Amino acid sequence: MKIYLNGDLVDKEKAVVSVFDHGLLYGDGVFEGIRLYDGCVFKLNEHLERLEYSAKAILLELPMDRLQLMDAVCDTCRANNLSNGYIRLVVTRGVGHLGLTPDGCGPPSVIIIADDIQLYPENLYENGLKIISVPTRRINASALPPAVKSLNYLNNILAKIEAKKVGFQEALMLNDKGEIAECTGDNVFVLSKGVLFTPPLDAGSLRGITRAAVMDIASELSIPCREQALTRYDLWTAEECFLTGTAAEVIPCVEVDHREVGNGQPGVMTQRFIAKFRENVREDGVKL
Repeated sequence: MKIYLNGDLVDKEKAVVSVFDHGLLYGDGVFEGIRLYDGCVFKLNEHLERLEYSAKAILLELPMDRLQLMDAVCDTCRANNLSNGYIRLVVTRGVGHLGLTPDGCGPPSVIIIADDIQLYPENLYENGLKIISVPTRRINASALPPAVKSLNYLNNILAKIEAKKVGFQEALMLNDKGEIAECTGDNVFVLSKGVLFTPPLDAGSLRGITRAAVMDIASELSIPCREQALTRYDLWTAEECFLTGTAAEVIPCVEVDHREVGNGQPGVMTQRFIAKFRENVREDGVKL
């Protein structure tokens, strides 16, 4: 396997960073997870735009422009002979001192990994996922904007651990108002009375690329889609529910907090969204 590391494609075993890199010491950096489908890097431009916004938000100057990053992503995929896979693009603050301040850090480290990923077992895409709400709350959006895709995912990791400890694959995270924010790596959608609902970004939701793609699909299918504050009750009583994310793609959710969603089976409309999403991913992006 070849890893892109600061301008070079190196063997996996030689892809190392300094122990003084603030990405390691403090989670000081940003990243994107990107999908590759049949030689098409899905929505690469949108992912790179979000990376730029995340970097700007944390005052991190990217060492490469968008076209350079685009070329680096595609070169890494080609170097690994990938036509389908998952790409992790990471930019850290770079090497600095042991202190918290970023003064003196740099230059930023750019790392690109192109490999495979499977967030959930395949059978769950056919039979549906069961999720549970957990005690760990989503960080308040006024403390750390959820639109910033930073390297510090401890909030999500703790929620994931809590779900796994009680036998669930995924956790439902609430914000400090008790509203639905998101799952640990996915946005949440529910269908109720013919309308598709998803939590607004200020509830603590990531500005998901797949989330936006699903909202576009809803428009194509003439299904009203609204960003609206949701509670656990709204999920318990929904007709259908599904989760979206780059790694997760679109996956049905059939149970929330031990309560069946609808009839406890993946919904008809959910299946339509999955089919349309899988159709679009091979065309909507940058070809290798």
